[in-house]
Amino acid sequence: MIYTFCSTLLRIIYTILFRLEAVGRENIPKEGGVLLCSNHISNFDPPTVGIKIRRQVRFMAKSELFDIPVFGRIIKAVGAFPVKRGGVSKESIKTSLNILRDGEVLGIFPSGSRHNDGGIGKKGAASFALRSGATVIPTAIIGNYKVFRKMKVIYGAPVNLDEFKEDPSGDALERATEKIMSKINEMVQTGVPSK
Repeated sequence: MIYTFCSTLLRIIYTILFRLEAVGRENIPKEGGVLLCSNHISNFDPPTVGIKIRRQVRFMAKSELFDIPVFGRIIKAVGAFPVKRGGVSKESIKTSLNILRDGEVLGIFPSGSRHNDGGIGKKGAASFALRSGATVIPTAIIGNYKVFRKMKVIYGAPVNLDEFKEDPSGDALERATEKIMSKINEMVQTGVPSK
């Protein structure tokens, strides 16, 4: 209920202020675990990734945010969960995997920090995907959050990671990460959903 209210309110605000457009929503499965892997350009990104789709999207958030009066309670109510600064704890990893295995949607920024391009990519997203069996949807945010300037969020076709599930060479995570990031970077450059 709280998620629906907040999501609807943010959708209206983002549509008015940033003229947010979503492209490729049909690529997101209607059920089952989904990992939305996006570039990261601003603190505004989590709502951008989630508010235009019908399914609830869960995110990791810095643990300090949960200590802020009112705000901390709101982000917890909408499904965010804490991660400590300086690295992802075992508890955060376990929570992420459980979200995906329970058939929910998890949003993640593989670059790990805010960049104005697609980023280099870290192995966490690939690890979550391979360990949970979740569908990976590359996601690109395009724009700069200037008021009344158009923003776009693009959802690409699912990234097939089957080739990395039984990889004997031991570099499966590295190559899977590169494949995910290449799809994100492609969409940042072209402005259209990847295939």
